[in-house]
Amino acid sequence: MINKALYKILTIFIAIVWLINGLVCKVLNLVPRHEQIVSRILGEDYSKPLTILIGLSEIIMAIWILTKYKSKLSAIIQMIVVGVMNILEFILVPDLLLWGKLNSIFALLFISLIYYNEFVLNKKLKLQVQQ
Repeated sequence: MINKALYKILTIFIAIVWLINGLVCKVLNLVPRHEQIVSRILGEDYSKPLTILIGLSEIIMAIWILTKYKSKLSAIIQMIVVGVMNILEFILVPDLLLWGKLNSIFALLFISLIYYNEFVLNKKLKLQVQQ
């Protein structure tokens, strides 16, 4: 029973992280640093629309997480996206990151949380249902 509640809480938390980053930080541009990062990495000409598209993609990711449709695939894509995004930012724009190069630690923690939630907790829940 505890595993089920924890899985739900972590799933909602992970979705909220994607939603806030997508909607608040990028689409509503309440954290201009995100557009600056996109501008430096992908170019200034289209940084605004690209930032909004990235934000919309993150909102879609949040919805996908909450639907639990193909949750393993969702988790794998999330881990890859967070990993690649943070490696690029670590190399190309560490000065624009909230915690500088330490951001990579938070990214690793988030990736670990996604992994734990889907491939450890969810697996335990599925095994409990089978018994």
